[in-house]
Amino acid sequence: MEDDILTIEEVAKYLRVSDRTVYDWAQKGEIPAGKIGTVWRFKKSEVEKWVNERLSSSSNTKKTDDAVQVKNILSPDRVVFITQSAKRDALTELANVLANAPQVKRGDELLSEILKREELMSTAVGRGIAIPHVRLSSVTDLVMAVGVCRTPISDFQTVDDKPVNLLIMIAAAYNQHTYYLQTISYFSAKLKSQELRDAISNAATEKEVYDLLCS
Repeated sequence: MEDDILTIEEVAKYLRVSDRTVYDWAQKGEIPAGKIGTVWRFKKSEVEKWVNERLSSSSNTKKTDDAVQVKNILSPDRVVFITQSAKRDALTELANVLANAPQVKRGDELLSEILKREELMSTAVGRGIAIPHVRLSSVTDLVMAVGVCRTPISDFQTVDDKPVNLLIMIAAAYNQHTYYLQTISYFSAKLKSQELRDAISNAATEKEVYDLLCS
């Protein structure tokens, strides 16, 4: 992690794929990478940009829109207003909310993995949005929680230097890789709308936020 340089193992852990998959991507030039001697190394910022570009490129397909039904993965009680001003505190609060979902069997593991992933690489995607996400064997089906930050959080590492004021937290079962990526893509695309982001920020109630996301 020193100087934002990642190993194959660290990139594999972040992307939730095997070390061999990352190695093959690097060999084929499909992921930004460089060699130090005979060892592959990856710049954190370049990998993060690569991930965001891949998500954006797939986010406008009809298949993704059809696959993601927000009402099936979000309930009004998992939309909360967050007053925490620090990233770790905000993530902890929202993870504890998400842990109440019946699909999450181990809240302690959820919180631990959310924080570990954030330490490895920021889940902020720009425009004041962060999408912390994990796949876990202790999650039975994809589920999410939403946190509207009343105090913008400035200690996220963001690509556009804007503080985060909206958290979309997603937890999926370990075998839901495709649906997991589709869901992240869906919200990355949906929340490009300035009008929608403003409406969420100005919402008076959690139910109003829920309705906006489901519309």
